[in-house]
Formats: sequence, C-alpha cells, structure tokens
Amino acid sequence: MTVEEVILAEPRGFCAGVDRAIDIVERALAKFGAPIYVRHEIVHNTFVVNDLKAKGAIFIEELSDVPPGATLVFSAHGVSKAVQEEAEQRGFRIFDATCPLVSKVHVEVAKLAKEGYEFIMIGHKGHPEVEGTMGQLDHGIHLVEDVADVARVSPLQTEKLAVVTQTTLSVDDAAEITAAVRARFPSIREPKQQDICYATQNRQDAVKLMSREVDVMIVVGSPTSSNSNRLAELARKLGVPAYMVDSPAELKPEWIEGKSRVGLTAGASAPEVLVKEVIDRIKAQGAVAVRKMDGIVETVKFPLPKGLKLEG
Repeated sequence: MTVEEVILAEPRGFCAGVDRAIDIVERALAKFGAPIYVRHEIVHNTFVVNDLKAKGAIFIEELSDVPPGATLVFSAHGVSKAVQEEAEQRGFRIFDATCPLVSKVHVEVAKLAKEGYEFIMIGHKGHPEVEGTMGQLDHGIHLVEDVADVARVSPLQTEKLAVVTQTTLSVDDAAEITAAVRARFPSIREPKQQDICYATQNRQDAVKLMSREVDVMIVVGSPTSSNSNRLAELARKLGVPAYMVDSPAELKPEWIEGKSRVGLTAGASAPEVLVKEVIDRIKAQGAVAVRKMDGIVETVKFPLPKGLKLEG
C-alpha cells in the first residue's frame, strides 16, 4: 500500500505572535542595519533562526555579549523584569517582540501581585516563557508541571491565590492540572479567559479532528518548540503514530510506508515553506492527492512596536 492522500491540518504553522516577532527583527535589520542582537531564539524554529542569522541577526543569551549602543530584540517568549532592567541600564535600543498574549499574562501577574496575590503557574520548568513570567516578581510564583506537583506546592497563604498558565501547553493537560489546583484550593482566582493562546488551541483542535482520518501524523517543528511537541503528543494519545521533523530531510520513508493517509501539521513557529517541502518528499513516496481540512481561518494580527512601522 502506498500513500493515497496527504491531509493538511487547518490551521497550521505561523501564528500572529510569531509573524510579528519575525517582522520586528526583519524591520529592525532594514531600518538600523546589521547586526541586530536578539535575546534567545526569536521563535523556537531552526529554519527561521538560521534565515535571520543569514540576514544579520545575532542570537545571544547573556546581555553582556551585546555591545553598547546596539539594537536588541527580546524574543517572542518574553523576558523577566531583571533582564528588562539590565537591558535598559546598558543603554540598548530595545524592541520587545514578546507575544502580546504572553504580555497579557505578565500584566495580570503584576496587577494581582499589587493586590497581595501569590500565584501557581502551570508550565514547563526551564522554558523561556515560564522563566519570563516567573521573573515578573521576585517571589510568590510557584511552578507546577503536573498533577503530582499540585499536591506538593506550598503557598505562604491561600486567601489570595491565582493561577496562570504557559500559553503553549496541551489544552487537555492544562485543564486536568487546573482541576487539581481548583480541588486543592477551591477559592483560587482563574483568568477570565484561559491563558493558553488561540493558536495553540486551534492547532490542537485540528489534530484531534484529523486523527480520526489518518494512519500517521507528521508534525513540522523544532525539538525546542513546546507547541509543536504538544501536537505530536496529542496525536499519539489519540492512537495515531506521530513524528516531528525539523526539516524535510528528517522524514523517514518507513514512517509512511504502508500508510494510506498521512496527516501533516506544523507548530506555530514553523514556516509554510517547510510544510511544502515535506509534501514534496511525501509525493516522492507515491502520494498523489493533497487535501486541506476544513478549519478555522485565523485573522488575528498584532501591532508592531513604535519605531518600526512603515513610514508614509
């Protein structure tokens, strides 16, 4: 049996926050010239990072690696208050590419902290978004990664306790952990709208729909991409073998051998050019038909920071 059909998830690939972050770096390069320094990978995708490096972006982790007077961009994942303050003290020209949906969580944390709240954050330890959010306060944010962590967490008080979430988690996992938090702390304050972003939700919903129709799922995304990893995990939970590829060259023929229908999606930081190249690789294995699923059409757009908008 050869591949009869490739089914494309809708939506897939770039979200508004990723589009905006890449646009910020490209416009800064056009306006101020190379090099432009970027703290951390602007988004978690190898192809995107290498493309921007070729255009003159330099990716750093430590601000001490940025020369005085340089232009610095904060990545889409957000940064701690300490990093913001150090960058300002060093006198860089700063553009903040933090996704507005991550910034919304930061604003909520700052607002409630002034009211005396402590926080439980659901997220992955060491992820730059989690470090950025937890770094909005000196103390008072307790990280939980799973249901077991909820039983161990020890806030100093429980009268004023709020929960926040990394924006790129598994929707189902986050709901399960939130339920455990609510069971242990019944009066906990939750966000009016969930913190998991629309793009993460939409891409996971598309995988749920597609998993009923396909024999195997290919996810285009880098190993460091949280939301891409969640898509592959979700497919496997639903009983579909799933593989992640950072580039089309990583697609192994044995993954799709004997599979009639191949599902293809991409994480929110993966460009469509890679999806097209993966389709070409699958077509080389004998696939003839490519069908796009019906799905949500995303129209979200985020404004650019002042100083980078097109003039005229």
